[in-house]
Amino acid sequence: MGKLNLTALRVRQTALRQKANGKISKLPPWVDVVADIPPAQVLVRNRPIQHQLVRQRVKTLPGSSTPQVVFETDEKPKPKSKKPSRLFQPVEIKYEEDQLRKEFFRDHPWELARPRIVLETTGNDHEKWDWSRIQQPGKRLDGESICVFMSVNVAAEEAEAYGANFGPTMLEVGMELENKEFERWKQWAKTQAQVQDQKAAAFAGAPETATPPDDNLAGSGVSPEAVAAPQ
Repeated sequence: MGKLNLTALRVRQTALRQKANGKISKLPPWVDVVADIPPAQVLVRNRPIQHQLVRQRVKTLPGSSTPQVVFETDEKPKPKSKKPSRLFQPVEIKYEEDQLRKEFFRDHPWELARPRIVLETTGNDHEKWDWSRIQQPGKRLDGESICVFMSVNVAAEEAEAYGANFGPTMLEVGMELENKEFERWKQWAKTQAQVQDQKAAAFAGAPETATPPDDNLAGSGVSPEAVAAPQ
């Protein structure tokens, strides 16, 4: 076994020595940064942490009526031991959309022949694009659009299957307005029916009124009952 190579740990001292000897006229910009954050002095490499896949879902938990954001962990069996040459390799970064991309480009290999511009997005595409449709105005239809469309719709279907409520549909809103109008009309019809029944009862069951006395019979001593009595 040879000696340990500590050149990487002494890179700042090497740069300062070269500046003092005149080999370089200006210190590199990273000299101060390395002084503030020096390299690790531990010579034993640690194994990378095996991160689990975390999924974000919207669910309605028991005892709650409002949907909440829930993070699920993909429980997978412990991976087999790696080869010694791959023991210290970083863990592969995986996303849920990667499986959709893999399946799409496997079924449509000629889509890989299209020229593409790889740019980082801001993550706010939902503000200007509606991914409930597969085609977006001002954006060419490509494999990434298919993956985003499928991931958004599958996520919504999974959330609804777990009890999430995304609000009433247009049909439900129309039925609700129709029911309110029907209830209002029913109250009006009930009031009108009561008014009609009261009017009919007033005409049918009105009591008889007494005939007012005649002024000509006043003072003659003849009562109105005698005049009205039949012979």
